[in-house]
Amino acid sequence: KRQLHNCTPSRLEKLKTQMSFRLDEGNGCCMYRIGVEDDGCHSLMDYEACAETAKVLEILARSLNAVVLERKMIQNEVVRNADGSPVKVVEEECDKAAESKGLVVVMEPSLLGDGREHMTDDHPHFHHLEHQDEKLQEDHSNNSHNGMDQSQHKQVLDKSPGIFTRCELIIQRVETHLLDPSTIPMTENPTAAKRQRGSKSSAKMMQPQLAEKSKNGNGESMSVGETLSSRNIRVAVVGNVDAGKSTMIGTLISSCLDDGRGSSRTSIMKHRHEIESGRTSTASTHLMGFRSTGEAIAGKDNVRSRRKSEDEVARESYRVITLMDLAGHEKYLKTTIHGVASGMADYALILVNSRHPPTHMTHHHLNLCVSFGIHIIIVFTKVDGCPEHAFKTSKSEVIKLLRAPDVGKRPFEIRSEQDIATCMGKLNTLAPMISTSCVTGEGVDLLQKMLFSLPKRRRHEKKLERPFEFLVEDIFNVPGVGSVVSGFVNAGHLTVGANANVFVGPTDDGSFIKTVAKSAHIARINTAHVTSGQSACLALALSKDLRKKLRRGMVVLKESPSSTKEFEAEICVLKGEGTTIRKSYQAYVHILNVRQSAYARKIEIVNNNGAGLLSTHTALYGEDNEIVLRPGSRAKVRFEFAQRPEYVRPGMRMLFRDGRVRGVGLITAVPTVEPAH
Repeated sequence: KRQLHNCTPSRLEKLKTQMSFRLDEGNGCCMYRIGVEDDGCHSLMDYEACAETAKVLEILARSLNAVVLERKMIQNEVVRNADGSPVKVVEEECDKAAESKGLVVVMEPSLLGDGREHMTDDHPHFHHLEHQDEKLQEDHSNNSHNGMDQSQHKQVLDKSPGIFTRCELIIQRVETHLLDPSTIPMTENPTAAKRQRGSKSSAKMMQPQLAEKSKNGNGESMSVGETLSSRNIRVAVVGNVDAGKSTMIGTLISSCLDDGRGSSRTSIMKHRHEIESGRTSTASTHLMGFRSTGEAIAGKDNVRSRRKSEDEVARESYRVITLMDLAGHEKYLKTTIHGVASGMADYALILVNSRHPPTHMTHHHLNLCVSFGIHIIIVFTKVDGCPEHAFKTSKSEVIKLLRAPDVGKRPFEIRSEQDIATCMGKLNTLAPMISTSCVTGEGVDLLQKMLFSLPKRRRHEKKLERPFEFLVEDIFNVPGVGSVVSGFVNAGHLTVGANANVFVGPTDDGSFIKTVAKSAHIARINTAHVTSGQSACLALALSKDLRKKLRRGMVVLKESPSSTKEFEAEICVLKGEGTTIRKSYQAYVHILNVRQSAYARKIEIVNNNGAGLLSTHTALYGEDNEIVLRPGSRAKVRFEFAQRPEYVRPGMRMLFRDGRVRGVGLITAVPTVEPAH
């Protein structure tokens, strides 16, 4: 670089994108040479301009979660004529000419720290810094042994104008949650800052703000992969169509209030028709990050003017909340049911418009979450300008729904941080209620603290020893890469590469395709290892013909692939509208990411109390007594898929519906089938 002076925000954004690309290209490390032209000649800059440019680059690096490992200032390289005017020569000739004049090379400390305290012993650049320290100590000891005064040997930079200087920066990305990207404001005058650098107050300001160093039991720093698995809490956001679900998610992840006209929801919606209508029609996930102190990661920083990407949030965060935005309109109900069934949610935010009583859809979403055993949190939205009597009516109706026998929750209103601490650990019986407004910000901070305090319920790290199981939720065809499947790692772990042989399927005939997992991404970060509990993308080596066989609902397995068209499940028919289930009953079945029509081939009543078959469970049809299931009944049913075999195993939770959700269950047995390759 020659010089960066008075850069506009758009220029800074381009420089940051360029630096991010160079860090990725160099496997997390890159070098900048300041004061050098494109042809290799010296730019003839003085110390002030060179130091200012280095400062801008260091601030850009910190916003990318990178640190400056080495800051080298070099002087006395330029050859001058007899009259004192500089002669521009290339860098190699400068080195030869500088040998006779005494080259000045000074290692200056990084303005924001070199990040050494955040590197483990096995970090690729940890030994670089250690070697640098050893070299400085060796030079110091040699000087002392030779009797040379340290003040005479130490090289000093000449900071007066006209002394040509160049700088070399080595920048290293630190992919952890330990670095705080909030740094020196870009508008600060570097000259004034340099004059004040001697004072204690300014020195304190120049130090980077570092979050608390989080370590596990062995004292090792935790990585981004662990943040996205062991410290990642998945929260489903459901509610009626006018409850403000997308607006709430947009406000939480961007840390910016809504303008009352849809600015927050527009920033996270995927499709044009969603933006135009204001209705979410697809299930999408968004990351919300927290530092170890509980402070939410701001959606914007001092450099960029747009919202941060997922990889930046993941790198900066100590804890991550994955917010799943689900559709609220009745015609998109099946999309919402699939999102709850396959989302592996720890908790659910049920949003209620405080200006209107809860609708039948709110009741349905509430029953859906409770039937899956998901702990619920009630969030009243749009409380700004809401009439007091309308809010009181809405709250009383919600309390009635919570206390109903099919839900069985005790409402608990959250008004302070002490209330949050009170309800933690009791969410299996309590239903916290928070009043919020995305326009005025009322209750939003309280909701953020509530989300940060939630303990993780699904312990996916306990499934590391099980065989690798990846649930495919979506399929992409990326130019230059090939087939990419996105989904959730439900069990085990996988190291991708040329030797990562996996099986993808089942296809329509029940067979599995043997292929190789070439590479993987988590939160848009390239990784070589994926573990259970992470949402990831896998690039598969498939031909054009095999690529057409991919579909949603498949799995990626490392060993023993098998598929089946039949399975047995212990089900419970939900109370509500009249439902009659008998043999040959057809319903739409959701089993994690699998969804397909299925028939009930055999029904057996589960008799736990030994009292015999209740009279309400039997009906007379012709010559035989046929079992009929009513709301509230429990039974063991053998289902058969209507179209194609699927991958299911005992222990998976299932849900079946015919328009509305009719019942839930647990798969107890699968017929033994030989592995299909």
